[in-house]
Amino acid sequence: MSKSQAVLIRPGCTDFDQQNRIQGTLNIPLNQQGQVQVSRLAEDLRDMPLKRIYSAPCEPARETAESLSADLGVPVKELDSLANLNQGLWQGMVVDDIRRKHPKVFKQWQESPETICPPEGEEFTDAMVRVGKAIDKILKRDVNFAIIAPEPLASMIRWHVCGGKLHTVEPSDSCRDDCHWEILETNGKSEAPLENGQGAPAKPARAKTSN
Repeated sequence: MSKSQAVLIRPGCTDFDQQNRIQGTLNIPLNQQGQVQVSRLAEDLRDMPLKRIYSAPCEPARETAESLSADLGVPVKELDSLANLNQGLWQGMVVDDIRRKHPKVFKQWQESPETICPPEGEEFTDAMVRVGKAIDKILKRDVNFAIIAPEPLASMIRWHVCGGKLHTVEPSDSCRDDCHWEILETNGKSEAPLENGQGAPAKPARAKTSN
C-alpha cells in the first residue's frame, strides 16, 4: 500500500495556554500570539502538497484550520469524532494547582496519562477507540493531509499513526514562537488499530477530587 504524509498540527496559542490552564473540550479562541503563530505556520506549509485539512471541533483548532485553509487554498473538514478528551472537573484549572493538590496523581498523569481519568471526565480508552476509528477512515483516503488537534488528542492521533509512548503536553508548551507541527509517515492504516477496545491502553483509574 502506498504511503501518504500526515501533518499533525497543534492549534495556535490561547489565553488558557498562557495561563497554563487545562482546556479539554472548552472553546477558547486563539489570542493574538496564536494568530501570529498560525500566520507563520502557513508559510512553513506552503510548499507541502496537502489535499485536505481535518480539524477537531474546538475553537482553537477550527480557527487554525480556517486560517490555513484561506492562506493555502486547502479545504477543511471538521470531525466531531476528533473532539478533544473531556477533562471533566479539571477543565479550566491551572495545571500547577493539580500538581500542588494531587502530587501523586499529577505525576502519574504526566508519565502515563492513559492511566488517569479526571473526575467526571471521559475515559481515556473510550476516547482512544473513538479517535482510532476516525484516523482509520482518514488514512484509507490515502492522500496528503493535515490534522489540527490540541493535546492530549494530538498525542492520541500520533499514537494511532506511529505507535510509541503516549504523553501529556502541558498547555504552556503551546506558547512559543511557532505552532508545533510534525510530519507523520503513514501506510494507509493505523499502526495501533483499535476494535472493540482491543489494543487500547488499560482502563484508567478515575482521579479523585479530595487529597
